[in-house]
Amino acid sequence: MATNERSFTTNVWDFFCSLKLTLFLLISLALTSIIGTILPQGALPPEYVAQISPTKLQVYTKLGFFDMYHSWWFISLLYVFSLNLISCSIKRLPHVFKFISEPTLVLGEGQRNAFSLKKELSYSGSIEKGKERLVEFLGKEFSAPVITEHNGDYHLFSQKAAWCRLGVYVVHFSILVIFVGAIIGSLAGYKGFVTIVEGTSINAFEGRNGQQMPLGFEVLCEKFNVEFYSTGAPKEFRSTLTILENGKPVPGYSQVKVIVNEPLTYKGITFYQSSYGQANEGGEHFISVTPRDGGAPEKIAAHEGVVVTLKDGTTFKLLEATQEVRQFAPGFSGPAARIEVTRKGAAPQTFIAFKNFPEVNAQRGDALIFGYEGSSAKQYTGLQVAKDPGVWVVWLGCTLMVIGIGVAFFMSHKRIWVVVSKGHARMYGNASKNQAAFQMQFEDISEKFQEIKI
Repeated sequence: MATNERSFTTNVWDFFCSLKLTLFLLISLALTSIIGTILPQGALPPEYVAQISPTKLQVYTKLGFFDMYHSWWFISLLYVFSLNLISCSIKRLPHVFKFISEPTLVLGEGQRNAFSLKKELSYSGSIEKGKERLVEFLGKEFSAPVITEHNGDYHLFSQKAAWCRLGVYVVHFSILVIFVGAIIGSLAGYKGFVTIVEGTSINAFEGRNGQQMPLGFEVLCEKFNVEFYSTGAPKEFRSTLTILENGKPVPGYSQVKVIVNEPLTYKGITFYQSSYGQANEGGEHFISVTPRDGGAPEKIAAHEGVVVTLKDGTTFKLLEATQEVRQFAPGFSGPAARIEVTRKGAAPQTFIAFKNFPEVNAQRGDALIFGYEGSSAKQYTGLQVAKDPGVWVVWLGCTLMVIGIGVAFFMSHKRIWVVVSKGHARMYGNASKNQAAFQMQFEDISEKFQEIKI
């Protein structure tokens, strides 16, 4: 019974130490990550929901494809991968530690024959003098050796960067640290969205689950600006935010400019510029009507789609307004409105009235000059809200990974043995990696070795 149980335990242990399991998990994580790249994550855009079939939507939702990195099966893959790394490290690390802490100090005949890098030196002095001279030589040209006497011979062992063999385990540990940081962020962090109208403040945001979550402070949108390319596409949109505690601005967090890739972080909560829009679609727009014969201009408040009748019977209707007219009229910029004017007994005329180009408005030649004076409608800024307390743990893991990879791939454990016998000495060399580069170093040392006078 005990034998069967031990066999089962051994099989489980071997399973988690398997390199095949490591490769399977790496490939699985890579392939499943593609799903998170292709499919939208979080709140689904309405246009995507309209395109996908109800059956696919239901299946994808149950499988967690729309929140893949928080799905039970993706987290399970990470847990198994973590166990795999820990098991492999526990199994192999003691052997590596023993190899580093208890190096081979005495070379047997069989070991000597296995070395491809070796040189021999003959000398006429005593073996004690030869040992002392070669100890001094190794300390100067390579590193201070360990001296071991065996069967009348002296074995000198010298090594460099033995600890670099631990580089791969630093990489293993860094991956585990990154996973821990991700778990901390998943459990204690959150993501959400908030919209703030110019001149107003908020103290909560909408989480991924649609619930309102308190911030613990207020965020005031002082102002919102948007700049456009000549094509009418948005070039840059910028929010001016102020953090308020107990209704008062927090020093250092007043009128902070937030744009894409330049977020605002306060108390571990980061606000990213995400979107914008007009806050009140039914806001008033102000149209100026000036008689061409020099009468006093009249400023009229109008709403989109509503017909306004003037004193002389002329009617006009505001069709649409924009804060940047380039998308309608290339070559012009600034606020403008598209207006439809109907004079008694005449067909309706449609044209654009500009705010920044009154001379263009006057060029129409009609009896009434229409101009656009702006709008009472305010803009809102859309901000992504994120808190990730594990981000610094992840950065620590990334730093360790860079260090571990650098050590594992770009450093080498170099060893040199010198066996000093009566009348001759033999030198042997070996490196854990990049044997070609070490061979050049060994040949350079060998030239000096054969020039030693004893």
